[in-house]
Amino acid sequence: MTYRIDRLAQLLHDASRALRREFAARTTEHGLSATQWRLLGSVLRDGPMTQAALADRLDVEPISVSRLVDRMEQSGWVRREADPDDRRCRIVVASDKAQAIAPGVRQIVEEVTEEAMAGLPDETRRALQAALVSIIDTLNRNPVSGIDTTNRNPADALSSAAVCEKTDE
Repeated sequence: MTYRIDRLAQLLHDASRALRREFAARTTEHGLSATQWRLLGSVLRDGPMTQAALADRLDVEPISVSRLVDRMEQSGWVRREADPDDRRCRIVVASDKAQAIAPGVRQIVEEVTEEAMAGLPDETRRALQAALVSIIDTLNRNPVSGIDTTNRNPADALSSAAVCEKTDE
């Protein structure tokens, strides 16, 4: 069997896009964009974090996260609080409104993932997950982009040592 490495990136992109599209279709009643869901999911899963950490996690510019958090704060999905470890920083925290829908959203994620993997035996699922973690880990350790990704762990994402944005408040 011939393996075409040049298709791997496209296949990964297409699979990710299909998963995001299916998730978005099942969560439309909440009125959040895919990027807003990613931000909210990060904060719900990993706890409060700085906007700089969120920008790194979402792979977007910090100013984009600032605007995104502004909109989400106005809609009641998140709030900004003083960082207990550094009073010059603000952290983004999931609101009670977000906490209330979290179990249902987690269920949707599990359903979409299960449906996507339905045709794969357990052994293949485990191998796929291990291979993806290995690819992410390898690229984070040896980035061609020159971007420092040493604190990106595919298993638990950001370390707590992320840089924060300073505030005048």
